[in-house]
Parts: sequence; structure tokens; C-alpha cells
Amino acid sequence: MRKDLTKSSNLLLLNIVALIFLASNSILCKLAIVNEYADAYSFTFLRLVFASLTLYFIVSLKYRRIILTKNKNWFSAFFLFLYAITFSYAYLDLDAGLGTLILFALVQLTMISYAIFTKEKISIKQFIGIVIALLGLIYLFYPKDDFTLSIQSFILISLAGISWGVYTILGKRSKNALKDTNDNFLKTIPFLLLYLLIFPININITTDGLILSFLSGAVTSAIGYVIWYKILDNISIITAGVIQLIVPIIAIILSIVLLDELLTSTLIISTLLIIIGIYLTISKSRV
Repeated sequence: MRKDLTKSSNLLLLNIVALIFLASNSILCKLAIVNEYADAYSFTFLRLVFASLTLYFIVSLKYRRIILTKNKNWFSAFFLFLYAITFSYAYLDLDAGLGTLILFALVQLTMISYAIFTKEKISIKQFIGIVIALLGLIYLFYPKDDFTLSIQSFILISLAGISWGVYTILGKRSKNALKDTNDNFLKTIPFLLLYLLIFPININITTDGLILSFLSGAVTSAIGYVIWYKILDNISIITAGVIQLIVPIIAIILSIVLLDELLTSTLIISTLLIIIGIYLTISKSRV
């Protein structure tokens, strides 16, 4: 009994850390691109390279050697790359709030669709929880003034959401979170180089951009994604999809603390809705 309680407590702590890292990663990306500290490609490239180097160092210390697989994790690496590159470019011309709504709605829909396709059981209580959590997210980010949304931005942020959903689904197969995440990040490098060969890039990187990409890569991506892969082995696809809806809330709270943004009644109401929805969903799930 005590062992199960300890395991549950550790899993909850890992969930909290992973979600904070995912939210922080979004803030770092927005800071770099919106303030023009780095162009979208340079930020993405450095973020993934710093993450690869960090994981390579950690794995080499733990296992004394690195063994890269030839035929494994290429799909995971591709979707990790696709998520990172489309996410960065989408925010060049997209409102952060609306972008977050589309991103996590697509993540949720991707993972729910997979769960239904693989016949993962969804109870009425879970379904109601999913709906309430999504309503909370929509209430938080639904545009209240006139807004414009370019087709290009919509396609990019949708691809980012679908890619992250697929990356998360593929993570359920991982038997060693650290090794697989290391393998995934290292294998994004060929895709980054191929992208550079195909598309012309105007490189722009400042010292601030370098620091932000390092933090995003070495800390919130490298360590955060290892934790996330480790969590996935202990939760269902439905649970993994729903709990990520708390990421936008965490991102806004961090913005309030770090960027002096205002705490609004909209945030409070939407947070309560999302938390209630998550509780209803995971209370019947294997966590």
C-alpha cells in the first residue's frame, strides 16, 4: 500500500515538473521570436542541437558509451522535428492565445482519435471530463475582439499540434525514456540540415536568442521530454492527452509571475473548468 502511494506521489511530481517544462518551453520560444532575438529556424536548430548535446552528455555519463540505433526512432525524430519547426514559424504571424488554443485542441483530437482507433475504452465520465476541459481552454483563448488568422499560420500550428500528439503516442512504446529521447533528438539533426538545404534562411541570432535557445534545448526540452516519455509508460493515451490541456494555464501563470501580466477572472474560471475536466477524466484512468 505504502509502495503504491509512493509511486503515485512520484508520478504526480513528475507530471507537474513535465508540464511546467512544456509550458516554459513555449514561453522561451515566444520570447526569442517575438522580440526578434532569433529567427524561427535558428532558434529551432539551436534548441534541438543543445538538447541533443545535453542528452548525449547525460547518456554517456550514465552508460559510459553511446549506441545509436539505425532503424529505430526515425518516426519519433521526424515528428519531433516537425513539431519544433512548425511551432516556431507559426508564432511569427500568430496571436499567442489563439495559437495555443489551436495547438492543444489538435493535440487532444489527435490523441483521442488514436485512442478510439485502437479501441481504448472511454467512459461517459471521461468523455464529459474531456468536453469540460476543452470548453475551459476555448473559454480562455476564444478571441473576444476582431481578429485575423492566416491560412499559413493555421496550417503550421495545426501541424505542430498533430506532430506533438503523434510524438506522444509513439512515446508509449519507449522502454528506456533517456536513451530513446537522446536518440530522437540526435536524429532530428539530419532533418534540420535537409530543411536548410531546401529552404533559404536569413540567419539572425543574438546573445539573448542564444541563451533562450540554450535554456529551451538543454533544460525544458532535453530534461522535460525525458520526464514526459517516462510518464507515458504509466498513463493511458486519453489521460496523456487531457492533462496537457493544463499547459496553457501554466504558461499564463508563469507569464503573470515573470512578465507582470494581469490575473483575470477569465483565467480563474477557465482554470477551474480545465482542472475539473482533467479530474473527471483521470479519476477512472490508469495513472
